[in-house]
Amino acid sequence: MIVADKIVKSYNGNKILNEISLELNRGEISVLFGPSGCGKTTLCRNLTMLEYPDSGTLKVDEQFYQFPSKNNFPVMPFPKVNMVFQQLFLWPHLTNEQNIKLAINDFNKEKNERFEYLTKLLKIDDILTQYPNESSLGQKQRVAIARVLILDPEFIFFDEMTSALDIVQTNNIVKILLKLKDVGMGILIITHNINFMERVADKLLFMYDGKIIETGNKNIIKKPQTEILKKFLGI
Repeated sequence: MIVADKIVKSYNGNKILNEISLELNRGEISVLFGPSGCGKTTLCRNLTMLEYPDSGTLKVDEQFYQFPSKNNFPVMPFPKVNMVFQQLFLWPHLTNEQNIKLAINDFNKEKNERFEYLTKLLKIDDILTQYPNESSLGQKQRVAIARVLILDPEFIFFDEMTSALDIVQTNNIVKILLKLKDVGMGILIITHNINFMERVADKLLFMYDGKIIETGNKNIIKKPQTEILKKFLGI
């Protein structure tokens, strides 16, 4: 379980995250949505501790983090908590296989079996010798997902994973997400796609101006409780 309490983050005096509190569970798909620039990606970067919050607390299972901290933390959330970025960050001079295996220093028999399992699950086993620029966007997205999953995370965050995918590619991603959920992985997705979030979400978190305004199941899209969410949905 990930529990964040009163997370604050500012850049150049601008408060991007304003006392954010939330809870993420294993075997659950949570969707974070809201207008561009409201702090969604910044929140994910702080929950994964790619950036440190200015203040607040974060608990990942039994590991507790309090901010600000004067000392380096002895145990970090990575790779237990990991993230697939919207930009994907695949190395163009490496093949798809090399991009995935780059995440692992010691590629032993167990990791190789996991590699074979993941590439078949994600249906990329036939493009491993290709380079990213020889692959479709959907294929590159699945390569980036495999690169994270090879590390065997318990929580995985996705930033705008369907923003440039067609209907067929999106359907494939939905199937993958549901399989990951079924094996007990905790998932947090940033998206603007209302139809997509209705298909996959167990929990919805609506973010606006650095705050979580409304949280609930899919019913908050049909029956929002706040005027801000009603306005955002055009109701």
